[in-house]
This record gives sequence, structure tokens and C-alpha cells, in this order.
Amino acid sequence: MSFHVDAAMMVMMGVLSAGAQVASHSPTHGASSADAALPPARMSKLQVTGKTVARVNGAALTDRDLVREMFAIFPYAKQHSGFPEKLEPQIRKGALDMIIFEELVYQEAKRRQMTVSPERIARAEKEFRKQFPDQPTYEQFVKAELNGSGPVLREKIRRSLLIEDLLAAEIVNKSKVSAVQAKAFYDENTAKFQREERFHIQSISIIPPANASADVLKEARGKADDAARQAKTATSYRDFGLLAEKLSDDDYRVNMGDHKPCGRDLLPPEIVKTALAMKPGQVSELIQLGSAYTVFRLDAHTPAGRAPFAEVKDKLQSDLQKEKVEQLRSSLGQKLRKNARIEKL
Repeated sequence: MSFHVDAAMMVMMGVLSAGAQVASHSPTHGASSADAALPPARMSKLQVTGKTVARVNGAALTDRDLVREMFAIFPYAKQHSGFPEKLEPQIRKGALDMIIFEELVYQEAKRRQMTVSPERIARAEKEFRKQFPDQPTYEQFVKAELNGSGPVLREKIRRSLLIEDLLAAEIVNKSKVSAVQAKAFYDENTAKFQREERFHIQSISIIPPANASADVLKEARGKADDAARQAKTATSYRDFGLLAEKLSDDDYRVNMGDHKPCGRDLLPPEIVKTALAMKPGQVSELIQLGSAYTVFRLDAHTPAGRAPFAEVKDKLQSDLQKEKVEQLRSSLGQKLRKNARIEKL
């Protein structure tokens, strides 16, 4: 919850200064190919006036606070110069709930008479300045967001640090999950950690055309024998994958022959039978499947059964902690809202 600025906030500064009447979507230079492939979306118009959007025990929250939080929730707004119209109500609601929650936390920190030392504020201000590319950009921010006032900046930093400290005390410190707690959960929930048998292979396949002549089939067999000999020399995933890209006729060649981990029902019985007799890293003999020929590398074989605790420990601790954070945050929010006067305008 530290007070910071990022690229999304810089875009918001542009919104504040220009009025940001954005109505169309176009991929920006440097956007990923996936983003460029997205269909055009109608983008909402952004307009920040400083009007009050909510009051929390009399404290006013403005659309400036709201839009900043909307950018934090939906960072792609920077890339697409606005928020998709269909998503904006949901983004706006989430942002409004968040700034109300933060204000409640801040007021609770003040009620508890929590403090932040001047030295810590000074350090935070120094770190905050480093987030700007240059001094003019920093000054632009202070002018647009803080009326050019250094004391206002330091007060906002103090507020942010108080929020951070209270959340650390009530959520972060209480949500830690030890290895002992994770093991207890693992032992009490055995069904959650059962897994099916899975095989991870790479393949090189030589596939002659349908209704091929005897000569074509003979040629295909020769190519398959040659591919199998080369495959036997592959000593790593990469080596085998490069051969697959060069020699294979199947669709997996575009992904280094990688089939990704899958159950035995998704593989031909001949491959499953062969894989069961292999060790990870080994390359099979040539296998004929109809008129096609395949040689494969076994990357991994995971038997069916319960995943070992050591294998799931880190992710389990992380998942349990995230769940606990959500529970504690929800509980804190309900507690703070119980006697609060909240107006959404």
C-alpha cells in the first residue's frame, strides 16, 4: 500500500490535463501481438473534475482518487487509452470499494493513534521521487495532483504508510502460513492432492501421404530409420526438439515435438506401453502406427497417486496464505464498515 506512481498514473496525469475524451481503441506501438489481435472495443470517456464520489465518516473521496484506483485495477487502460465500456462499471465499482476501504483503514489507524516517523517519511519521499523519469515530470505530477505543495505530498505519503502499517498488523502478519500448518492441511485433505497418471513426451513422426505407393512407403521408412538414428543422439529436450522441428511431419513439430503432459488415454497404446518401460530422458525405438512411424523422447512419467508434500509445499503455502489474506481483509472491512457512515454519490 505504499505511495507510488507508475505508468498508469502518468497516463492519468495526461487525462487530467487534456480532458481525455477517448472514444476509440487502437493498439499502441509496442503492443503485443495478442493485444493487437483483440477486436476493437468501445472505450469509455474519462473526465476528472475533482468532484466528490463518496464520503466516509464525512471525509470526501474524489473522482481523482477513483480514476487513479481504476488505473491500478486495469493497467491496460494505459495501453488502450481508456476503459472498455462493458467493463467500466465493474472496474469503477471495484475501485470505489477499494478507496472507501483504504479511507476506513486510514481512519482506524488515526483512531489507534498510530504514527510514522519524519525520517521514514523522508526516506519514502526520496524513493517516490526516483519513480519519475526526470525532474520536470515529477514537478508536473506535484502540480497536477498536489497543487504544487510539498507538505501535501508528505501528508499523502504519511497517510499511505499508516494504511500500510495497519494492514501489515491486521492482515499481512496474521496471514502467514508455516510449513507445519501446510502439512496439517495436506494430511487432512488427501483427496485434493491426488493426481492422474501423466506422460510428457516429444515426438518425431514420418507420415506418408494417404494411399501412397509402395515406393513412397519405402522412402518413408528410410526417412523414419534415419530420423530414429538421429533422435538417439539427442541428449536433451532442446536437442530432440530441434530435430523434431527439422524432421517431423506431425503438428507437434512447431513446438519442438512437445505434446505437453497428458493422460494415457490421449496417447496411442503402443506409445504408452513403450513409455512404461523407459526412464525420463530416454529415446524410444522406432514405432509403427499404421503407415506412419514415430520415435519419441520420454521427458517425464508421473504415476497416478498422491503428490508428495515436498512437491506441493510451496504452492500450498502460497495458496493458503492468499486465502487467509482474503478472509482477514473481508473481516476487517466488515468490522470497519459496521458503524461507519458511508455515502456513495
